Amino acid sequence: MNHIEVVAAIIRKENKIFATQRGYGEWKDWWEFPGGKIEQGETPEEALKREISEELSAEINVDELFSTVDYDYPKFHLTMHCYLCTLQTNAMHLNEHESARWLAKDELDSVKWLPADKSIIEKLKTQ
Repeated sequence: MNHIEVVAAIIRKENKIFATQRGYGEWKDWWEFPGGKIEQGETPEEALKREISEELSAEINVDELFSTVDYDYPKFHLTMHCYLCTLQTNAMHLNEHESARWLAKDELDSVKWLPADKSIIEKLKTQ
């Protein structure tokens, strides 16, 4: 089975979490934390800053590793390193996603999260 290693940003602001909706592919319309694949020679933190710049035209601070998730999708195995992050500026632009929302803790279940993200959501609810 193919193995994919990615990073994801749990961007926090005023007790809310930033969620993005996929606009393409097999999982179109499902919700996720923004991020992407680690490229050769990058640290996870460098990859996350690059991905957020590409996807959201935003700069972030990578504050700390929150959790690492291993999940078997039907076609691949995913290892996802999720980091707590904060924005350096308030301006963001959706370059790849079709929608985005700031969700309070009690709103986290209001969107359809990708399967690998669900354990992160459960952990966030207890924070």
